[in-house]
Amino acid sequence: MVNTTLMTSFLLMGFAEDPEMQTLCAVLSLLMYLVALMSNLLIVTVLTLDSQLQTPMYFFLKNLSLLDVSLVSVPVPKFILNSLTHSNSISLPGCAFQLLLITSFSASETFILTAMSYDRYVAICCPLHYETIMSAQACVMMAGASWALGGLFGALYTAGTFSVPFCGSSVIPEFFCNIPSLLKISCSDTLLAIYPSMGIGLCLGLFCCVCIVFSYVHILSAVLRIPPRKSQSKAFSTCLPHLVVFTIFMLSALMVYLRPPADTPPVIDRLPSVMYTVLPPILNPVIYTLRNGDIKRGLRKLLSALPTQWLPIM
Repeated sequence: MVNTTLMTSFLLMGFAEDPEMQTLCAVLSLLMYLVALMSNLLIVTVLTLDSQLQTPMYFFLKNLSLLDVSLVSVPVPKFILNSLTHSNSISLPGCAFQLLLITSFSASETFILTAMSYDRYVAICCPLHYETIMSAQACVMMAGASWALGGLFGALYTAGTFSVPFCGSSVIPEFFCNIPSLLKISCSDTLLAIYPSMGIGLCLGLFCCVCIVFSYVHILSAVLRIPPRKSQSKAFSTCLPHLVVFTIFMLSALMVYLRPPADTPPVIDRLPSVMYTVLPPILNPVIYTLRNGDIKRGLRKLLSALPTQWLPIM
C-alpha cells in the first residue's frame, strides 16, 4: 500500500540556487519578457489601427500575437517573482491554473497557425474564391473556434493530470508546471485519467500538422507554376514566415513534452522550456516584420505619428 501525503504546494526548480544568480536570472527573464510583450503588443496595435492591414492574414496574425502575449505571461512573471524573493514554491491550485493556461494557449496557437496555413492555401490556390471563402464571418468563427478548442483541450489535460494523487518528491524540475514532470511525481501506477486527453492531443496535433503540410505542398506547387519571378517572391514572402514560426513552435513543444524527464536535470535540460515559452513570442514579431513590407510600412506610419500625438502632452 502506497503511503500518500496530500500535497498543497510544489517547488519549481529555477536555473540557479545562489541568491545573486537568481536575481540575475530574474533580470534577464524580465528583459526577455518585456521584449516579447512590447513587440507583440506593437504588432497588435499596428494591425488594429492601420486600415490597410484589415485582411484575414493579418487578422490571424493579430490573434497569434495575442496568444504569444498570453503564453509568455503565464510562467515568466511567476518565475521572476520567485527568483527575486528566492522562493520556488507554487500552490497546488496555482500550479493547476498555470497548467490550464499554458496548455490552452499552446493548443489555441497551434489551431491559429493551422488556420493561417489554410488562409494562405486559399489565397494562392483559389484566389478567385478567396473573398467568399475567407469572409469576415468565417475568419471570426475560425479564430473563435481556435480559442475555444484550446480552452477545452487545456481543461481536459488539467483535469486528467490533477485527477491522480501526488506523493514523494514535491519538486518539479522545470520553472513552470508541465505535464511530464507532474506525471512523474504522481502516485498512480496507471494513468487512465490522462490517456484520453493525451490521445485527443496527439490526434489534434497530427491533424494540424497534416493540414499544414497538405496546404504547403499545394502552395509550393501553385507558386512554382507562377511565371513572373517577382510574383513567386511575393507569394513566398507571405508563406515562409508562417512556416518558420510553426516549425519553431512545434520543435520547442516536442522538446518539452516528448523528452524523458530526468530525476535531477541539469540547467541545460531546462532550456527547452525557455525556448517553448519565451522564444516563439520573441521571434514571431521579428520574423513577420522582416519579411513583410506592409507591416514595416504600418510600423513606420505608427512611429512617425507618435511624436505628433505626444506634443500636446509635453
